[in-house]
Amino acid sequence: MKRAGQHVDAAALDLAKHVRPGDLVAWGQSGGEPCTLTETLVAQRRAIGGRFSVFLGTAWSDTLKPEHADAIDFIAYSGGGQNRALAHAGLLHIVPSHYSQFEHAIDVDVLLVQVAPADEHGHYSLSVAYEYLLPFLEHARTVIAEVNEAAPWTYGPYALTADSFDVLVHTNRPLLTSARAAPGETELTIARHAADFIEDGATLQFGLGALPEAILSALQDRRDLGVHTGLFNDGAADLATRGIVTNARKTVDRGVSVAGVVMGTGIAYRYAHRNPALQMRGTSYTHDIGVLSRIDRFVAINSALEVDLTGQVNAEAVNGRYLGAVGGGVDFLRGAARSRGGVPMIVLPARSRDASRIVSQLHGPASTPRADAGVIVTEFGAADLRGLTLAQRVRRMIEIAPSEFRASLEDDAHRHTLLKS
Repeated sequence: MKRAGQHVDAAALDLAKHVRPGDLVAWGQSGGEPCTLTETLVAQRRAIGGRFSVFLGTAWSDTLKPEHADAIDFIAYSGGGQNRALAHAGLLHIVPSHYSQFEHAIDVDVLLVQVAPADEHGHYSLSVAYEYLLPFLEHARTVIAEVNEAAPWTYGPYALTADSFDVLVHTNRPLLTSARAAPGETELTIARHAADFIEDGATLQFGLGALPEAILSALQDRRDLGVHTGLFNDGAADLATRGIVTNARKTVDRGVSVAGVVMGTGIAYRYAHRNPALQMRGTSYTHDIGVLSRIDRFVAINSALEVDLTGQVNAEAVNGRYLGAVGGGVDFLRGAARSRGGVPMIVLPARSRDASRIVSQLHGPASTPRADAGVIVTEFGAADLRGLTLAQRVRRMIEIAPSEFRASLEDDAHRHTLLKS
């Protein structure tokens, strides 16, 4: 779609000319947030003349606050990051959708994007966030771009030019980052168990946080690993820089890593900048089960808040508090299950303070059904549930629970007739 391509000084931007009452406004998550635009939107929210909604990914800025609910309704897929304050205030409206379905489930009116400055051919880049923004870019009524001099220029599927946007404002400000979490002994132990399922030539998908970072760090002796993931992080950048991630054996997109968003510190951003070895794609590609199933030895590594004795996974909420997301877990697990030599894996610490995260019954929704369970990994080992009966699963799950909870879990399993006396 050809748009106006009007360049406007950031200080003179009047968003009331573009956002209407009742509109849904969206932007990139984490480091992909165009902070000048979102700050302007909040400052000018009352001038719009009526309530409007915003769709949020994982927020790393504190731009949105509960008091902004005087004009804004907050819609999100995740309770993580700075969204937690909105959730605690009872203001976050959750869309419990698979990550791959956002482009079909969300109808965006105004899209705010952060882009890297145009290259020598006049092509702009969506920088660190492509994922679900690509379909929004095509279908939104209005698209406003923050051209950030500090944003990495990354390779994507579209040649974006000035007339891909209605309005462009120019800024130069550091991207939002997330501190690189240092793994503790629990994470390192889980990582060693998980690494046993990752062989040379495997292609990896992983999330953000200390546990995925620990798993990636445990792969220093592997060869020719590949990456096809929703999220590209510091650990993946480290492995690629060391020549461990080469993508040389990938059966799809050989020679390049594929990701939808870059999250992390300057390490990941610097690696991504003008690096053709990293190709950014939309969610309809990164999370497509048909694509994933064609990648041999595809290992999907996803996390959970808790897992029950039969393999049901809760990745969203515990005791009424929305902490996570449905996310792309099911998409990737199903893709790995279809992959030749693939491994669908859930990793989590076995305990949280004084409670077990291996439970007889979930304390929240079943984000992933037990039919999609594969390998569950805690610091006490790995339970490969593939092909096992319910009773066999229960036995294996109890073995990877904290020792002090195993007897009570077994009693619960008998009470719920999952085990016979």
